[in-house]
Amino acid sequence: MEVEWPGRWNHLKKILERNGPFAHPDFEPSSENLSFVKDVCKILVIGAGGLGCELLKDLAYMGFRDIHVIDMDTIDVSNLNRQFLFRAKDVGKAKAEVASAFINARVPGCKVTPHFAKIQDFDESFYRGFHIVVCGLDSIIARRWINGMLISLLQYENGELDQSSLIPMVDGGTEGFKGNARVILPGVSACVECTLGFYPPQVNFPLCTIAHTPRLPEHCIEFVRILLWPKEEPFGAGKPIDGDDPQHIKWILQKSQERANEYNISGVNYRLTQGVVKRIMPAVASTNAVISAACATEVFKLATSCYVPLNNYMNFNDTSGVYTYTFQAEKLDDCLVCSLKPQTLTFTETDKLQDIISHLQESPSYQMKSPGITTCVDGKNKTLYMQTVKSIEVKTRDNLKKTLKELGLTTGQEVYVADVTTPVSLTFRLQLGSSMDNS
Repeated sequence: MEVEWPGRWNHLKKILERNGPFAHPDFEPSSENLSFVKDVCKILVIGAGGLGCELLKDLAYMGFRDIHVIDMDTIDVSNLNRQFLFRAKDVGKAKAEVASAFINARVPGCKVTPHFAKIQDFDESFYRGFHIVVCGLDSIIARRWINGMLISLLQYENGELDQSSLIPMVDGGTEGFKGNARVILPGVSACVECTLGFYPPQVNFPLCTIAHTPRLPEHCIEFVRILLWPKEEPFGAGKPIDGDDPQHIKWILQKSQERANEYNISGVNYRLTQGVVKRIMPAVASTNAVISAACATEVFKLATSCYVPLNNYMNFNDTSGVYTYTFQAEKLDDCLVCSLKPQTLTFTETDKLQDIISHLQESPSYQMKSPGITTCVDGKNKTLYMQTVKSIEVKTRDNLKKTLKELGLTTGQEVYVADVTTPVSLTFRLQLGSSMDNS
């Protein structure tokens, strides 16, 4: 039952029911603004970890009452020092469900709906039901996926964007004492793909060190993850590592400890093992609080138009003192995702399909993880290579060694690329020259 008390919303009424020198030009003071925040606006929070817990708390106290949260993780003991919605009794339970129950019990009138799932488990109709999406993620792949989903929802009429189809995304990220907050207006401002270079490169250890001269506990874990797992296939042929599956982590931990003992290396434990497998960045509670406050403020500004939103990227650093810097990330005219233009792939007829796969994975512009390629021949779709489905991978593996000419690919032909970083296939147009063109 909803509980109200005198003056509960006075702090918001002062902002929403009167004008001011810093108000947005389109802002109209009205009691309806508060009603929209409380009774209409539907917010989706992605992630219920360190940043997600702060976001749920901030948004609930700010007056938003219809909040949904998606998280695929369960609570670990190591989460308790900074993810303050969880207690020791909650270890092993779903983060989304525990966080929702905590907020619902603590903030009268607020309803947080949990989804213990992956963002990829939901379709367009689900995401279309929200006014604003807020991300508190520790995964670049997940950021790219939800970015692609929101862009795929955009509708155009005579080349003009239908503003009613635009769902803003507020994205926060933290790493130690550093963090950032950004506002993305899909189709209007720079998207995640426009700014892939902003994200820190993934740390990789030399394979020769991992295999022959390990010196760090991380080397032992990487040996098991990269070399031993695909060789022994402990949970079935072709089964990928799930960093959120305790059985997978325990198996890697055991094998890593055996290798560490062999080389007299100490420090291999469950927390480090999961951190290496999932590429977990160090987290600091105070940084999460600052970035969450910035993100929640932007959500409020977008929902009410009471002030001009962030344009469009803010960096925060309190490594030594407190430093912030705001700038406008530029939208790329030829962005792979938001420009809606087919990208051109330039190769020669003698290049192999493997060369295209490698280019899509290694190019700073694409940074794909496991691209699958199809094309259209005589009106029918033809799969050239698909890594994510084991049976198809086996059938199409030989194509990797074939030249583009042998595969029947020609200049101007379109190929469609599917990857875990995007919810929809991306279109590329081939530009093929003879091998003499590059001599």
